[in-house]
Amino acid sequence: MTAHPREVEIKFSLDNPAELKRKLRAAGFRLVTPRTHEMNTLYDFAAQPLRQRGELLRIRKYGKTWKLTHKSKGKVGRHKSRVEIETGVEDGARLAAIFSALGLQPMFSYEKFRAEWSDGSGHVVIDETPIGNFAEIEGPPRWIEKTARTLGIERNKYITANYASLFELWKRKSGSSAKNMTFREAGKKHSALSAQHSAPKR
Repeated sequence: MTAHPREVEIKFSLDNPAELKRKLRAAGFRLVTPRTHEMNTLYDFAAQPLRQRGELLRIRKYGKTWKLTHKSKGKVGRHKSRVEIETGVEDGARLAAIFSALGLQPMFSYEKFRAEWSDGSGHVVIDETPIGNFAEIEGPPRWIEKTARTLGIERNKYITANYASLFELWKRKSGSSAKNMTFREAGKKHSALSAQHSAPKR
């Protein structure tokens, strides 16, 4: 049986994306994917058995690229760790139609602009979301710790919650009635984000 890769990561809230980009360049990271729009939709059956098992089934559109992802129930300690199976698909809309025919329904959508950096051992991504800016450090556990120290991220700043959970927390604090974490539903404007956080130079 083929062993599937395990995703190990932490998030942290990001007040100043430009400062993080400067730190990444100074640490030898390079921009591998420039700032790109991303839309994610999570699917489940009506009784939500996947959610009850702590699993995730997602269709993602990143720029013009579609991906299908399944994530197992995660283990949460200092880092979040879970088995991730991912594959590219040609047409996400057609895949969504197949899901519908099988009884799978879209349960939650979340949107962001993402830029991806790497030093060859792992990745750091910068996410501009409707509920604020976040960054993720993903890679081997020791590398995550080393990178966090290099970037000045203290352990008490680590976030292991997913975006659905962060969105629910934001809704409670803001009183928003939004159902999905999209710029339109959250009342944010793409243009304002674009002007404030332009893509960094390679």
